[in-house]
Amino acid sequence: MIGLLVAATTAFAVGLFGTRIAIRILVAKGYGQLIRDDGPTSHHVKRGTPTMGGTVIIVAVITGYIAAHLALLNPPSASGLLVLFLMTGLGLVGFVDDYIKISRQRSLGLRSAAKLSGQAGIAVVFALLALQFPDERGLTPASTAISFIRDTPVVLPVALFIVWALLIIAGTSNGVNLTDGLDGLATGAMIASAGAFTLIGVWQFNQSCSGNAGPQCYEVRNPLDLAIIASALAAACIGFLWWNTSPAKIFMGDTGSLALGGALAGLAMIARTELLLVFIGGLFVIITMSSILQIGYFKMTGGKRIFRMAPLQHHFELKGWAEITIVVRFWIVAGLSAAFGLALFYAEWLVVS
Repeated sequence: MIGLLVAATTAFAVGLFGTRIAIRILVAKGYGQLIRDDGPTSHHVKRGTPTMGGTVIIVAVITGYIAAHLALLNPPSASGLLVLFLMTGLGLVGFVDDYIKISRQRSLGLRSAAKLSGQAGIAVVFALLALQFPDERGLTPASTAISFIRDTPVVLPVALFIVWALLIIAGTSNGVNLTDGLDGLATGAMIASAGAFTLIGVWQFNQSCSGNAGPQCYEVRNPLDLAIIASALAAACIGFLWWNTSPAKIFMGDTGSLALGGALAGLAMIARTELLLVFIGGLFVIITMSSILQIGYFKMTGGKRIFRMAPLQHHFELKGWAEITIVVRFWIVAGLSAAFGLALFYAEWLVVS
């Protein structure tokens, strides 16, 4: 497990020290966050806080991944490179969005259609590539079967698989984006989710059909490489959280939130745990659903609301909860969700044994 340690240590160091350097550069250039006027008034004091810090997280994960493979003296895998492609591609869409906000001095960046088109384009390319590059067993990074804790018998045509991948990737990246509304909230939640995928990748590697062909072995391409990326992702977020926790010295911006969501979706799809992501990323699902319910109820009732404000974290802000209280309690929810997802993943082994 040298690769995991090297990846995590390197990503943490880059995340911790790189974020400090990024803060200085962004402050010098005046790349500060603009705050929406229709948001909680308590957020107005955050105006001018450096944003686009997600760039550091992306660099930290990639650096950790490269360092691990240099230490292991083996080349990167197709699976690992595809997850990094998805993370970086969506991060680039977020970067353009953040840059437009800063350069044009407005709280809204890319138009919704342009943003979704960028996400869709990256997702489609990822889905198509993930069905290529078979190994010696003919195993591709992703499969057209819908998966839970492993592939199910439900197999989609390629066209429907692309749509399925698009839904997963867009839903996860936008879910993390919606969660990124309070200092450290999305970063801390991502640590729990990435930590869960690290453990899943290690377990799948130890029980791989290529080396341990038992009745419950896993047909997953490069599971250890997925664990390396997940560990680097968690460690990079820990380093970034040092500066992102309340009061935040820097925000990840859409650059970070879309990239993190993309990495999470890529890990779930290639690890063959797509539906399990609903539980491992439970907080992101809850917050996304709060926005969907709010918008749907508002339109159906002609202006009535379920929550005082959506996403859900802002509802509790308007109820008078302190920001740090909301963040820590939501972190607990994220940790419990990730733990429950892991319990579901390991449950079949308990049943069999």
